[in-house]
Amino acid sequence: MWKNWSGYVSSPSATLSAPASLHEIARILRGALQADTPLRVVGAGHSFAPLVQTDGVILSLDNIQGIIDVDHTKRVVRVHAGTRLAALGSALAEHGFAMENLGDINVQSIAGAISTGTHGTGIMFGNLATQVASLTFMTADGNEVRASPEENPDLFEGGRIGLGALGVLTEVGLNLVPSFNLRLERGKMDFDECLARADSMSRKHRSFELYWLPHTTAMLTKVWNATDEPAQATGWKRYITETVLENAVFGLLCKTGKRVPSLCPSISSLCASMISSGQHVAASHSMLSTVRRVRFNEMEWAVPAERGPDALREIRAFISRKNIPLMFPLEYRWVRGDDIWLSPNYGRDSVHISAHQYRGMPFAQYFDGVQAICLNHGGRPHWGKVHSLTAKDFAKIYPRWDDFLSLRERMDPRGRFLTPYLRSLFGLDSATQRPAQSSKERLV
Repeated sequence: MWKNWSGYVSSPSATLSAPASLHEIARILRGALQADTPLRVVGAGHSFAPLVQTDGVILSLDNIQGIIDVDHTKRVVRVHAGTRLAALGSALAEHGFAMENLGDINVQSIAGAISTGTHGTGIMFGNLATQVASLTFMTADGNEVRASPEENPDLFEGGRIGLGALGVLTEVGLNLVPSFNLRLERGKMDFDECLARADSMSRKHRSFELYWLPHTTAMLTKVWNATDEPAQATGWKRYITETVLENAVFGLLCKTGKRVPSLCPSISSLCASMISSGQHVAASHSMLSTVRRVRFNEMEWAVPAERGPDALREIRAFISRKNIPLMFPLEYRWVRGDDIWLSPNYGRDSVHISAHQYRGMPFAQYFDGVQAICLNHGGRPHWGKVHSLTAKDFAKIYPRWDDFLSLRERMDPRGRFLTPYLRSLFGLDSATQRPAQSSKERLV
């Protein structure tokens, strides 16, 4: 049975398939089309929204990975869409290249990461989809369609974040930069001081992010800057911090908090007391991402950058007022605006606020409160995280929403890549695949 990383989403009745070639993908697609069976593509299962959940076919690209070719002159790489980011970073380094930015985990496939709007942090950098140079989709009938700024430009503009609803993404072209090293500096600041300085720090440093530990006044800060210094071996202090404390010890503390929720504030305070400063230099692809072994469920919102501090302050007050048992820090990152139709950063620089709850602990009250606050600040949800918005909401907050719906219908007129969740998300009538009408509109 397929389950996502946290176990929150599952598809007990789905048929799992892992083709080893493009020919096999085409055969599976044509078989699903003939059988009138929906098909969804899965990456690493790190989405918490039920984007993949289906009773039809779940297709994994794990057996089709790696670099196809590298154009050293244009600094563009073509990769199989199922390629995991961790493997891609090392492979690009062998050619002397890197992606300009990455998210804070690297286990996702490149297709899953770009299709849901995954991002890192840094006000100079967009989400991962902004690094895309070209896309190749396989449609429900097994035919390939390519998209780039020159070829099928509307598919390129709308398809870089396509939620897997336009076809099977089989190949991705990425714009690269020369490989580089980063210096990471970790620190600790007071909540109010950190938010007062956050905007200036985000512009001073290449990349900056912060983590607020709930029920405390402590902020963990991370700053990255490019450096000509040579990469350092992983020292014992970094190993103790990232492997022992942030994974093994934190996992044990979370299990304790799950059993006795009243201890959560004390556990969070204990974690805050263990924050220590430190620095390390290594290749960019190994510095931007961290290992996450403690499993959780997550909600994330992109709010206009200037609204971020007020939104976080209100979330802090909400958690205190409701006395919600939390141990996981809230993550706060910067992302540059872009022009991708379904990008949460469309048309504006954003601050992304991520709320986590340990796997198996209730999160409805917490996530509902965070959603209400972020919506009030003009927020848009991360497509791969928990939210309860519907098509009517998205039509209000995405200027190109109707354009994407038209593109989806053109690419998949029979709705082979749809599920009940996606039909609801897109406001589609299950019979016609067209936007659902109200009873009043039907009468007219």
